[in-house]
Amino acid sequence: QVRLIESGGGSVQSGGSLNLSCVVSGNAYKQYLMAWFRRAPGKEREEIAALDTHGGLKYADSVKGRFTIFEDNAKNTLYLQMNSLKPEDTAMYYCALAQGWLVREMPTQQHFEYWGQGIQVTVSS
Repeated sequence: QVRLIESGGGSVQSGGSLNLSCVVSGNAYKQYLMAWFRRAPGKEREEIAALDTHGGLKYADSVKGRFTIFEDNAKNTLYLQMNSLKPEDTAMYYCALAQGWLVREMPTQQHFEYWGQGIQVTVSS
């Protein structure tokens, strides 16, 4: 059973930084894609960053240049380093895993079988 557990959220002032972590357990797939999503109040959930086992990377325009997604395979952990945070980054953040997919194949949210419970990030002006 695959489990994803996020940590590292919280409250920060505009311009500040946070580093989200997502510990993955039970994943036995050699090829997979992992991503960070977020859902802001009153908005739909959106994918903001993704990486795969073949070196694929993708960022939403809204976070490009400010956020960095990376993983530590030795720790089975996915990270999202968030810099220059803005009030509009306030949202619930989720990590997710799509087994067998690559970034270039552009999977939709329905292709992500496993999700974390979500963690709140609040940015004040």
